[in-house]
Amino acid sequence: MTKDLVKQLIAEYQQFATSVQLVERRVDFMDGQNYVMVGLRHAGKSYLMYQRIAQLIKSGHSREEILFFNFEDDRIDSLQLSDLELIKVCYEEMYDHRPIFFLDEIQLVEGWEKFARRLADHKYNVYITGSNAKMLSSEIATTLGGRYMIQEVYPYSFAEYLNANGLDLKKQNALIKNGKQIARLAELYFRNGGLPETALMKNSRPWLSSLYNKIFFGDLVTRYAIRNDFALKVLIRKLAESVKQPLSYNRLASIVSSTGKKISTDTVIDYLAYMKDSWLTLPFENFMGKLQDKEMNKKYYFIDNGLLALFLIDPDTSLLENIVAINLRRTHGSDCYFFNTPNAEVDFYLPLEGAAFQVSYSLSDAETRKREVDGLVSLAKFQKLRRLAIITKDEEETIERDGLTIEVVPLWKWLCSVG
Repeated sequence: MTKDLVKQLIAEYQQFATSVQLVERRVDFMDGQNYVMVGLRHAGKSYLMYQRIAQLIKSGHSREEILFFNFEDDRIDSLQLSDLELIKVCYEEMYDHRPIFFLDEIQLVEGWEKFARRLADHKYNVYITGSNAKMLSSEIATTLGGRYMIQEVYPYSFAEYLNANGLDLKKQNALIKNGKQIARLAELYFRNGGLPETALMKNSRPWLSSLYNKIFFGDLVTRYAIRNDFALKVLIRKLAESVKQPLSYNRLASIVSSTGKKISTDTVIDYLAYMKDSWLTLPFENFMGKLQDKEMNKKYYFIDNGLLALFLIDPDTSLLENIVAINLRRTHGSDCYFFNTPNAEVDFYLPLEGAAFQVSYSLSDAETRKREVDGLVSLAKFQKLRRLAIITKDEEETIERDGLTIEVVPLWKWLCSVG
């Protein structure tokens, strides 16, 4: 890579990155901190960089201070660690400013973390993105030495999805004035997911199918040198069909092996870790399980409803629970569990918040209604709860039982409340 090309790219990126039209996302950056942004392909990591650039310029920084570099540019390839220093040198030949680094998809450069640490050691302000969650591995975390904050990037929240479609929930009486439009968009968000590029698509399925193939072949098969890709494909499909049930490693190995491609339990464990690291799935543990049970019997949700829907014929009940899981993990991080004991079964339990949620498409069936309410009431007997709720597709009411108040809230209204 020549100096002339590097300088050309620096100037082009600087012009582009400071002029992008943005749908602002609800992410707060702290001044003076360095960040590594990680998440699924096309979740919006680069746009968070553009958003931060806009904030810095608004606060008084000049465009010339921005050193943005996209390592996926097709004009560059086979970059070495030494090329990262060349980028810095070229910038310093172009400007007298101390640069603010925005390094997009830098994980493509072998040894990038050494350069990132050196920048932090010399007190540069640095923002980094990467699709591979291996960027959070213990080895790299040790190399970065606590000098970077990790910002996980999820698909759009419903509020962000509405913003992308021209609706702002913060405006006075927004729910009242735009109720029908919000309900329509909630249905699209429910079925198509929240990846930013799908927000304005009339038919997002072909794009989502293409994205899944990139994740499957690029982030999984190629990256981890998987030879039994048929078994991986079957495993992913089984997870998609079972998002509402805990699954053990042994059972998954048995199911996949029954299709004719033998797979060991150890391989299943590896494949599940790869899916998590590639941001395809979100594992949830049983809060009351023993250590072995927590590890071996998890629920596996998908990072986006649009991706999950690719695998399902009758998807509604699965999509409902999956979209709740995504938004709880996005807003509450690791404080999200399911609760399963002989005495109580609850879909989601947030111990720090003292909240418990059941998810049911409808409560019109008496047996379903009893099961969902009984689970919450049983949990409240030995866990202190401040909020009990049942999230449904469209129904709304309040249930009083044994001195407890249980909200029954439709999905669209719950999504509006979680931000």
